[in-house]
Order: sequence, then structure tokens, then C-alpha cells
Amino acid sequence: MSSYTPTPQVDEGARTAGIIISLVVFLIIGVVSCYCAKKMRRAIVSELRAAVAPQPPPLSVIQVWEVDAPTMEKFLQELAQEKPVRFTAQQLCTFTGNYSTMLGCGGFGRVYEGQFPNGVKIAVKVLNRGATRNIEEQFMAEVGTIGRTHHINLVRLYGFCYDQFMSALVYEFMENGSLDKHLFSDTKQLEWEKMHDIAIGTAKGIAYLHEECQQRIIHYDIKPGNVLLDSNFSPKVADFGLAKLCNRDDTHVTITGCRGTPGYLAPEFMLKNFSITYKCDVYSFGILLFEIVGRRKNARSGGDGESLDWFPKKVWEEYEKGELMALTEACGIEEKDRSKAENTAKVALWCVQDSPDARPPMSAVVKMLEGGVEIMPPPKPFHYLFSTGTEPPSSSISASGYSTSDEMNSYWYKETTTPVMAKYEIQVATS
Repeated sequence: MSSYTPTPQVDEGARTAGIIISLVVFLIIGVVSCYCAKKMRRAIVSELRAAVAPQPPPLSVIQVWEVDAPTMEKFLQELAQEKPVRFTAQQLCTFTGNYSTMLGCGGFGRVYEGQFPNGVKIAVKVLNRGATRNIEEQFMAEVGTIGRTHHINLVRLYGFCYDQFMSALVYEFMENGSLDKHLFSDTKQLEWEKMHDIAIGTAKGIAYLHEECQQRIIHYDIKPGNVLLDSNFSPKVADFGLAKLCNRDDTHVTITGCRGTPGYLAPEFMLKNFSITYKCDVYSFGILLFEIVGRRKNARSGGDGESLDWFPKKVWEEYEKGELMALTEACGIEEKDRSKAENTAKVALWCVQDSPDARPPMSAVVKMLEGGVEIMPPPKPFHYLFSTGTEPPSSSISASGYSTSDEMNSYWYKETTTPVMAKYEIQVATS
């Protein structure tokens, strides 16, 4: 007979406790695993972001990826501050469409058409560093002068690029090119009234450089090729590669070598022992005025290369004979414009006086061109062309001889009394 062994009874309470403990352990492991995974994922994301994040841009540099819709306001604010922005070579490549449209070229380099992301058209001048050792000097002259000015008759410098491989300047785009293209063209000639407005606007731009900037700026290369025209044919003085800053109290400036373009150079550049002053720009502007009146280059040559005549000398000869009005007619100027043309020729004769002191300041030139004043008879210019001396004759005017600018201006013009002014003066005198 077999014996019976009873099965031990399982403690139900202990089994339940074991299950609960196991669940708690698994739950803790799960929570810890999730926390570690989340922390690791954050670390990886942070590393990736750090790897692709752009470096902070240097002062005054707008990165290419920043010139888009979200940061356009910042970009426009930089432009509105009227100080040049330092662009990168990559930005200029983007702005110009990889330099696809060339506007012109010369010994200095090439000029390309471009556009900012907001649609503003620009002209990018890429300087040829191998062309001359003075390229860096010209670059600094442009940025150091026009970069600190803002006037309606001066071309706007938006910015520049300078690195190991490139020197470039970014200007506002001028739709109608330079004045010489219209002045000396048989097909693009402008009406005299517009040419007269261009002369006044150019004079205002130079007057601003000489008399209104904190430091006087001498341009040194005033000529039709350096006067640009916008969409409305408003003139803007450009190309400050030869420009120089000087203190207002300086009576003359020291320069090395000859600056400017032959044919527009003031005589003091070619004569020994004679000081260079800001009045050299006045002389160059006078030469430009002759070309506006004559609608031709001042010096013309025959088929064999022989010089036919020099227009400024011809203007003086006709003025001496009292035939200046007839000369304007011969230049193709309509009768309604001949009086202004005659006055413009007189202003030009004043501007090209041999002695710098005898030339009017540009503010007086503006006033004479605008009319409303009586232009005094100009003395004979160009003595240096027919003299064997080394200096032009001394003038009878000196800044130290006058107590006020009005007294000085009376040397070149005198105020005219209009009928309204005369009536007012009579009323005051009799009251």
C-alpha cells in the first residue's frame, strides 16, 4: 500500500509581492532608459547644431544667408545709415549673377551690373590690382571720401569688398551712363535746357565737396566721363580714386605727381613753384562747361592729326569781339537758350583763370549758372599758354583782402535788382 505525500501550499501573499516588485523594477529601468535616451538625443542635436552654425559675422558685414526676407529690414537699415557696408566676394558674385553683365572696362578694372535682393540695381567696380601699384591708394581714396558723404549730386557708395584676392566698390546704378556719351554723340545729344541743368547739378556736387563737408574734398579729376546720369538725367559726380581730404584752413595741399586727365588739368600742375589748391577742380569744371556750350571736345584734330582749334581760346576771342551770342548760334543752340549759353560761357571763362585765387568758389559758380545775378566781365585767361614764365600772373583778388564772402563774390558777380525787389526798396526808402 503506497503512502500519500501532501503538496506544500504556496504563500499567495509572497507571490503577489514578488510580482509587484518585478513591475516596479522594470518601470524604474524603463524610466531611467528613457531619461538617458532623451539626454543623449539632446547632446547629439546640440553637437549637430554647433557643427553647422555660422560664425558670428564681423562688424559691418552682412552674410549671404542673412540677405533674405527675414533679415531684409536689417539690411536696409545698414544702407540707410549712409556708411559703406563691407561685402564678401561671395555676396558680390551673387549680386552680379556671377559677373554676367559687364558695363565697361578700363585700366582700373571692370564694372558689372548687379542687383540687391530687394531689387535695387547696383554697379560693381572690380579693381585690377595688377594694373598699377596705386590701386590700393585709389581704393582707400574712394572709401575714405565718398564713403563719408551723401549728396543728391554725388554718386552713392553702398559698400565695398576687400580681401586677399579682391578689391571692389559697390555703387548705385546710373541708368544713363556718363555725360561724355551724350555730350560727344551725334545720336544721344540732349536738349540745351537739360544740359544746363546738368551743369548746375554738377557744380552743386563739387560745391558740397569743397564747402559743406566736414573736411574739404578735392576731386582732382572733374571731366564729362566722371559725371554720371541717373534715369532722370540728374548728374552725380563719380570716380573719387584721385580725391584727397584736406583741412579747411589749409591754403594749399601737397601732392606727389600729376593728378587728373590731360586737357582738364589746371595750369598749376604744370608750372613750377605754384601751390595746388581746391581751385584746381574749379578750372577742370570750367573746361567741362566749354564742352557743354560747344557740344564738342575742346581740342579737335584734322584727318592728319593736326590740331584744328582749341574751343576755350575761341570762346575768349569771340567774347573780346562781342560775338559770344553768334558763337552760341554757331554751336547749334536755339535762340531761346542762347542767353543762358552766353552766361555759361562767361562762367567758364571765370573758372579757367590762370591764378587759382581769381577763380570763383563753386558756390559762386552755382549762383552765376542759376541766373539772377549779373556776371562781371572776366579777365583774359590762358596767359600761361603764351608766356615763357614758370608761374601764371598774380591775380588782383586774395581771400585775405576781403572781410566777408559777399565782398569776395562781388569780384565775380553782383546781385541784380528785380522789379519786385526795386518796388520793395522804394517803399522802405519812402516809409
